[in-house]
Amino acid sequence: MSREPPFDGPLQQPRDFATDPPAASPDLDTAVDTTSLRVRYNPNIDTSIAEEVAPTNDAATSPRKAPARADTGAPFSPTSRRRTTRVGTFRTVDNFEDFELRPGWHPGSEPGVDPLKPDGGHASMPQLSAPCEITIVDFSEDKLSIQNKDNSSLGSFLEVPQPKWAKCRWINVNGLSWDVIQLLGKHKSLHKLAVEDIMNTRSRTKAEWYPTHAFIVLTLQRLDDTYRDSDDESSDSDEADDTSSHASNRSIFSGKTGKYSRKLLRRLKRTFRAGKFSSDTTLEGGKDWPQDGSGPYPRASRSEYPEGPTRTLRRYHAAPDDPIARFMDRNSALISKNYTVACEQVSMFITNDNTIISFFEESAEVIEAPIIQRLQTSDTIIRHSCDASMVGHAVLDGIIDLAIQVASCYRDAIGDIEPEVLTHPNIGHTKKLYILTSEINALISFINPITTLIQALRDHKTDMALDKAMAKILDPNHDPIITTLTYTYLGDVLDHCVLITDTLNRLKSSADGMIGLIFNTISAHQNESMKQLTTATIIFLPLTFITGYFGQNFVPFTILEQDIGYFWKIAVPVVFATIILLQREAIVDYCKAIFQRRYLWELKKRRSDRRNKKRV
Repeated sequence: MSREPPFDGPLQQPRDFATDPPAASPDLDTAVDTTSLRVRYNPNIDTSIAEEVAPTNDAATSPRKAPARADTGAPFSPTSRRRTTRVGTFRTVDNFEDFELRPGWHPGSEPGVDPLKPDGGHASMPQLSAPCEITIVDFSEDKLSIQNKDNSSLGSFLEVPQPKWAKCRWINVNGLSWDVIQLLGKHKSLHKLAVEDIMNTRSRTKAEWYPTHAFIVLTLQRLDDTYRDSDDESSDSDEADDTSSHASNRSIFSGKTGKYSRKLLRRLKRTFRAGKFSSDTTLEGGKDWPQDGSGPYPRASRSEYPEGPTRTLRRYHAAPDDPIARFMDRNSALISKNYTVACEQVSMFITNDNTIISFFEESAEVIEAPIIQRLQTSDTIIRHSCDASMVGHAVLDGIIDLAIQVASCYRDAIGDIEPEVLTHPNIGHTKKLYILTSEINALISFINPITTLIQALRDHKTDMALDKAMAKILDPNHDPIITTLTYTYLGDVLDHCVLITDTLNRLKSSADGMIGLIFNTISAHQNESMKQLTTATIIFLPLTFITGYFGQNFVPFTILEQDIGYFWKIAVPVVFATIILLQREAIVDYCKAIFQRRYLWELKKRRSDRRNKKRV
């Protein structure tokens, strides 16, 4: 490979444009800015008109015209034409209100919520405020104390030391409020990341271990028969108005016709309202949202928390005023049974001083009542163990028991649709089955992580014997302990989770199979209809041909002088021959099937005769 010879000539000195400005080119019409030492082109000239400079044979440089353009006759330019409009640019989004993961969130913010700071360490964090029902249960093998507190009385209660006779304490909070979370966070030194997960009610199901406590978060699913949509209530009021007006004034809407007409009007009115977006100040129950930030949830946190008391499967991960979620709720698979599936987040802390703290959004009473009833009985395992992890097991077991009811309700819904699909399938059934399948998928997405959560808790089982572990859980100078007793009973909860998952997967497979059956049945009916049309066509095709032949206007046509019987003497053999010709394969297959069935029947008969002879 040859190399270029090194440069031997003198080095050029850099040119000072301030003292030695370049001469203006007549072709490019440039202007020199000696103050900024930059060459600026005149934006008003046509840069497409330029000349190309090329070396000649005599080592001199001379201008040579570039090839002319075909449209204007001007030479081509080595540079591109300047844009007359501004080029579109990308700008970073500074307003994150439409993209909030939680209230006050913005990229790069400090992770966690510090309970030692009044604002949690976030100046933009809204103050979560709600009335809370707090139940404190202190118990041992011999004594039991149950106290009910609220937001204002919790602080003074926590200042009082725990009774010495109490071996275990359970603090159950119904409702999420920043003042209660802050007090308990300070009292038990809860980690700020765990506190943040409590306030973010869309956290994933998980178990995390900190030096002084274990944090558990999961989703509760329960059946709720109190779901009322604003459109349903308005339709009920419209129905009442229509009934009163109909009773007072007889009009054209009378009798059965009037009944059906009023139903049609209400349905049209409901459909019209369903297409509208719900306003920002209207609750689902028809009440107005307080503009001052009061109410069950503050005005600033409405993007995080749902409107009203019920957060369904569809609304758990959706915006509170999402019209699609509202539409899907009105067409839920359980709406015909006057049920809906309510979901909420449950958080628990198991501390190293044998205390458990649980947070519910609104369903604490459903889980709390049976556990307190068991604690009031002295011979129960949970009372005799005095173990905070066993109380956590009881909460998990109650949540899973509620999920079993939900799975049973969906099994009944599948059972109601199945006879209709088998007797008279139609496309409407596929829509119901699709909605049912999507809701079952949502349930599976909630139950499967709980299975992983329980397995993680069982993996943290202590290796100490039960008596030593029970003695150590009263010592605060240790990590949270999952005793062997809790490990054993968590296996029962794990079995229930697997049972629910298997049931839901089986229901999902059944729904998918029914969807396939519907389309296959409809296709089979269409094929049968086409077969009937084909048979009719085969029969009438030769008749049509013969009719057209005899309808020709030829003279003389002496055959037309024959009677009608002559026509059928020709038509019947032709039809029969056409059927044999076009259906020969089907006829042959049918005959083969008959002979094969007869042959198999004879074989079975011979075998049965031989067996009878042997027995004799």
